[in-house]
Amino acid sequence: MTKTGCDVTLSQDIRKSEMAAMGSGRGTMDSQNQVQSDNVDRLKLLYPNVNEDETPLPKSWSTKDKFSYIGLSQNNLRVHYKGHGKTHKDAASVRATHPIPAACGLYYFEVRIVSKGRDGYMGIGLSAHGVNMNRLPGWDKHSYGYHGDDGHSFCSSGTGQPYGPTFTTGDVIGCGVNLVDNTCFYTKNGHHLGIAFRGLPVRVMANLYPTVGLQTPGEVVDANFGQQPFVFDIEDMLRELRARTRLAIDEFPLPDEQGQWQQVLHRMVSSYLVHHGYCGSAQSFSRATGQHIHEDIASIKNRQRISSLVLSGRIGEAIESTRRWYPGLLERDPDLLFLLKCRQFVEMVNGTADDAQQCGGTNHNGVATSVISHTSRAHSPSSDHHTHNGLHTNGVTDIEQKQNCDVEMVPAPPATDSADSPNGEIDEGEACRVSVERMLSFGRELYAMSQKLSQDHFHKSMLEDAFSLLAYSNPWDSPLGWQLEPVRREAVCEALNSAILEFQGMPWISPVEACVSHSRELLRRMARASLGACAFADLPALLRR
Repeated sequence: MTKTGCDVTLSQDIRKSEMAAMGSGRGTMDSQNQVQSDNVDRLKLLYPNVNEDETPLPKSWSTKDKFSYIGLSQNNLRVHYKGHGKTHKDAASVRATHPIPAACGLYYFEVRIVSKGRDGYMGIGLSAHGVNMNRLPGWDKHSYGYHGDDGHSFCSSGTGQPYGPTFTTGDVIGCGVNLVDNTCFYTKNGHHLGIAFRGLPVRVMANLYPTVGLQTPGEVVDANFGQQPFVFDIEDMLRELRARTRLAIDEFPLPDEQGQWQQVLHRMVSSYLVHHGYCGSAQSFSRATGQHIHEDIASIKNRQRISSLVLSGRIGEAIESTRRWYPGLLERDPDLLFLLKCRQFVEMVNGTADDAQQCGGTNHNGVATSVISHTSRAHSPSSDHHTHNGLHTNGVTDIEQKQNCDVEMVPAPPATDSADSPNGEIDEGEACRVSVERMLSFGRELYAMSQKLSQDHFHKSMLEDAFSLLAYSNPWDSPLGWQLEPVRREAVCEALNSAILEFQGMPWISPVEACVSHSRELLRRMARASLGACAFADLPALLRR
C-alpha cells in the first residue's frame, strides 16, 4: 500500500499519538481511546465542512439495514456471507449506518477482499435507503455497483456494462462519489478506473449509502471508511476540486458598473470602521473616499471609550459610562446588564482595577485585588499574573492597544485603599478582608439580580461559573480559569457595542460581518440541498487573500 499526501501526515500523527499514549504508562485502554480519537481527527481532515451533529458520516455497516444472510464482525467493519448461495435470489447486501453528507464534496471508501469465497459474486457501490437488501448493489433503481466476478458496472439495472477488471482475494476496491459533478468512480489497488456513473440525480445523491453485496459462501470483505489511510491518493482529487471551486468564485461575472461596486465596497469598509468605533480611521477613510459617516462623531468616540474600558477589565466604569451617555439602555436590556455584572465579578476575582460605580444603591469601589490574589499569586508559577497572561501593567494586551490606537484612553484611577496604616503602609490582611467583603456583597446582589431574570440554562451556567472561581486557591490555573483570560472580554465588549448601536436605531451588525454570516449560511443551505461544491468554498481562505 502506498500512502501519500494527507494520508502520510495523518499516519505519522497517529503513530506519534499512539507512542505517546503507550509511553505515558496509562495502559492499553488509554491507547485504544487515543486511536479512536485520531480516527475521528482523520475524518475531520478529510471532510472538514461536515457537521456531524446534523449529518453524521458513515463509519461502519448497519446492524439493522441489512439482509439476514449478512454477518458482521470487527466493530461492524467486516462483512461475511452466511447464506446458501445457490442462485441470485440468495444475494444479500448491507448499507452503512448513515448516508453520505453533501458537505463532503468528494466522498470515498475502500473495501478489501479478505476472501472471494466460492464464486466471488461481490458487488461494491451505493444504494438509497429502502432499496431491497436481498439484491446486489446496482440491480435495482437508485442502486449502483461494481461487481467482482465480471468487472461490470450496474446502474439501477440487472443488465451490466463492461467497466473494469475483475477483483478477487487481496484486492482493494475503492468507491468515490463526486458530489460536485454528480459522478461515481472506482479504484483498484490504488489505481483510478475512470468514471463508472454520470449524472446521478441530485435528489438521490442526498440519500446514498455505501453498500456492499455478497452472494456465495466464504465471501468476506473489510471496509475502511476513512479511519485508516487509503490505498488510493484521494488528496490529489480533493486539491483539484478546491482549485476548481476557487476558480469558479474568482471568475464569477460581476456587473459592468465597476465604479458602482467600488462605492459599495467603500461603504462596507466605512460602516465597519464606524461600527467598531475606530473613529480616527473612519474619518480618514471618509475623507479619502467621500463616504458620509451617519453616526455623530461624539457618539462613536463614546462607544470606543466604553469598549476600551471593557477590554481593560474596568467593567464598572463601562456600566456607568453607558448609563451616562445612553440613559435607559441597560434598564431596557436586563440580560445585557447581567452579562456585564457577571464579567465585573470575574474581574474582581482577577484583581483588575475598576472605577467606583453604583449598584443597587451601594457604592462599590473598584476591587484592586482579592484575597485569592494575595494568597495564591505568591505561590503560583504565574506570580506575576499580568506577565503570565501576556498583559502589560495596565491590563491591556497588545491586541487591545492596537484596537484602541486612535482613541483617547480613559486613564485608570489612582490606586487607593482605606486599609492604609497610619505610617502609610498597607495592612495586607485588612485589605484582603475588605476585598472579600466587597466580592461577597457584590455576589449577593448579582444572585438577587439573576432571580428576577428568566431562569434559563444560560443565566444559571454563567453565574455558577463565575461564583465557582472562589472555590480554588489559584483560580487562574483552575478548570474555570478560562474566564479570567483577557480575550473573554471581547465577547462582552461586542455585545455592549451592538446593543448601543441598536439602541440608537442603527444596525447591530456591520454589513461586512453580515455578508460573511450570509455566506456561511448559504454554504450550509448548499449542503442541505446536496450541492457538493459547498465543501470546497473555503470562506476563511477567501477572506485571508
